[in-house]
Amino acid sequence: MRSLITLLSLCLLISSNAWANPVKTGYLEPSQEIIDIVDAAPAPGASLSSDGKMMLVLDYPALPMLEDLAASEYRLAGMRINPDNQTTAQARYISGFRLVDVASGETMQIRGLPENLRAISASWSPDNRYIAFVQMEQNASHLWRIDTQRGRAARWSKADINAVWGVQVEWSSDSKSVYTLTVDSERGAAPQRSRVPAGPVITESRGRSAPARTYQDLLADSHDEALFDYYFSSQVARIDERGRVHNLGEPAVINNISLSPNSQFVLVTNLDKPYSYAVPQFRFARTTAVWNTRGENVYTVVEQALADNLPIGFDAVVPSRRSINWRNDADATLVWAHAADGGDPRADVEVRDQVFQLAAPFTAEPKKLADLTFRFSRLLAADGETALVWERWWADRNERLWRISPDGDAEPELIWDRSSEDRYNDPGTPFTKQLANGRRVLILDNDHILLTGTGASDEGDRPFIDRRNLSTGETERLWRSEAPYFERPRSVIDASELTFLTQRESIDTPPDFYIRDVKDNTLTALTNTPHPMPQTLEISRELVNYEREDGLAMSATLFLPAGYDKETDGPLPTVVWAYPREYRSSAAAAQVSGSPYRFNRISYWNPQFLATQGYAVFDSATMPIVGEGEQLPNDTFIEQLIMNSKAVIDFGASLGVSDPERFALGGHSYGAFMTANVLAHSDLFKAGIARSGAYNRSLTPFGFQREERTIWDDPELYQTMSPFFSAHQIKTPLLLIHGTDDNNSGTFPMQSERLYQAVKGNGGVVRLVMLPLESHGYRARESVLHMLWETVEWLDEFVKNADVESAEEESAE
Repeated sequence: MRSLITLLSLCLLISSNAWANPVKTGYLEPSQEIIDIVDAAPAPGASLSSDGKMMLVLDYPALPMLEDLAASEYRLAGMRINPDNQTTAQARYISGFRLVDVASGETMQIRGLPENLRAISASWSPDNRYIAFVQMEQNASHLWRIDTQRGRAARWSKADINAVWGVQVEWSSDSKSVYTLTVDSERGAAPQRSRVPAGPVITESRGRSAPARTYQDLLADSHDEALFDYYFSSQVARIDERGRVHNLGEPAVINNISLSPNSQFVLVTNLDKPYSYAVPQFRFARTTAVWNTRGENVYTVVEQALADNLPIGFDAVVPSRRSINWRNDADATLVWAHAADGGDPRADVEVRDQVFQLAAPFTAEPKKLADLTFRFSRLLAADGETALVWERWWADRNERLWRISPDGDAEPELIWDRSSEDRYNDPGTPFTKQLANGRRVLILDNDHILLTGTGASDEGDRPFIDRRNLSTGETERLWRSEAPYFERPRSVIDASELTFLTQRESIDTPPDFYIRDVKDNTLTALTNTPHPMPQTLEISRELVNYEREDGLAMSATLFLPAGYDKETDGPLPTVVWAYPREYRSSAAAAQVSGSPYRFNRISYWNPQFLATQGYAVFDSATMPIVGEGEQLPNDTFIEQLIMNSKAVIDFGASLGVSDPERFALGGHSYGAFMTANVLAHSDLFKAGIARSGAYNRSLTPFGFQREERTIWDDPELYQTMSPFFSAHQIKTPLLLIHGTDDNNSGTFPMQSERLYQAVKGNGGVVRLVMLPLESHGYRARESVLHMLWETVEWLDEFVKNADVESAEEESAE
């Protein structure tokens, strides 16, 4: 539990010897034009009914206040929860609901909603009559229901919902009830920590290999275990149409439930003891079983052991049954994957994974559906004759799609074999439709499926709708987003009539929802969202392309101040914001991402807001790290970072918009790691901003980001890539920002604290700002505004006014 008074009394850590101006304390705010950007309303969301007749519009609030972040919180087994209302900590919630009639476009206001709506889910009933949502209150969370015919909402049940795992609401096929997880009403008071320890905390390993990446918020002692049992234990319950609660089975630490399509069985997963202090809950031992609607166990699918000894590697999996789900088109048929290689990607075998199914009453032998060379990813069925199975292998970025016959004996048919990195040739994702029982199935019409994708190209992203023949592979393009708009399909309204719900935007027009008739090429508006920040309309944005010295194509989005004219205003101070990404081929690394026609919503999270302060901004500048053949990307990490940095600086200067002597570099998380490395190994920039990064890779010895080698495999690599070991070379002014409660794997707050001490100890110019109550991403309005104030002040001193200071120094000499 956290005390608001205590935490608010934490001061920001400031290095006065690195700051030319008088030290200011407390939360500070940037200029009003930046504040207005922060306070602009977020874009609404939408959810379409399965019959395509109604659309639910979801409104979201602006940033929460610091007081909201100071709510009660427990950190247990890699999870952060609010113990007062049994939800995930700092849950993002919906603050408004509206219903739109798709045919007429008329909006229906919903009566009876909670006065202070804080909904954390919304799901349509199979018959589209109702929408269930969970209302998050101060001391509990409750189930509500919207009657879409009457346009009225009411609390559905008195039961307290347990949403610490996220909201789980499963509609029955008749739309009369839901299955969910509730708080055990007989659990008593929460465990209290004794002032006297029960004994030492002991962990032991006797030669068994148990590598694990660096995790946060792990269980620490027996009291944490007791708290975990108390708050994460749930009762499976059915809530009928009158709101009456029918309990199934006994309370347990249940983290997932899934109702069979025919509503006759519930797939239940509960965690088993002993727990671990070394890995998060998703690696705890668990049992997955099928219950009937009386809560009786009719089939145990798997009893999975504690997974604390998986091999290091993104293709490593547990050796037991996994990815257990109901087959989406069948009444009650289980589907799962099983690792034929024992879960070890280093094993030299032809078959990695096998896919099985087993139908109710679960007494027969499981039927094997496919042998896979890679790891099973997903199964999507249309019917008993046609299902699609995806398999992937991360190490080589391979993806394959197979067509199988789950109820027949036909041999699997390969649909495509491609690189998952190749965005230009991505065939897309199949559309689905909802059946009467609420389950979604693959749309299949005379052997044809409908696909949609981002449509990446040299021109930028241009989303599409295709029709593909599964047997011949022939593909027909039905529609493609056209300039000057960026329009992306969201769901199918009517597959036979080829009408779709889309979301369309342009540079000066915020995203809105439309009906796109592909046959007639007509468009009908469903929403009309006002521009959330009209004061930024004249800030220009352009998707630009350039090359680094080895010929690799790169791109960024260039923002320039309103009214800027390079002929009269001259080159500007410039900020580059980036995030390194690893690729296994130069061709994939060179592909353009993004669209020049996206709505120009000026971001405060990325440095786009600095265009209001007279800066040019290269946002999302590509920072490719390529390793082809036997060479892995990180083998030349530093060299490629420097090449990438030189390329964007040279390009900005060639355009005449950037002063090559006044560039700053910044990034968040791995982008912060990048920033510190570039500053340690070059003098290309005048200043750096590094937020929530990790800088000493010896503190993440079993791998980091996409690096699968451990520090014992290649200690030189870990040292070379750690800017901490080159801190004596960081002479460029560096602003470090970090949340005191960072929950991201590897980016412990001490990473910034240690780098600050290292740079300071070696005489560098550095400032450390620790934001109280903040996690890896900063959410409180006070924190965000202060972060922006720090950013502007730092850049103004060391970048914008760098030429002025240099001239004054030369004059004094």
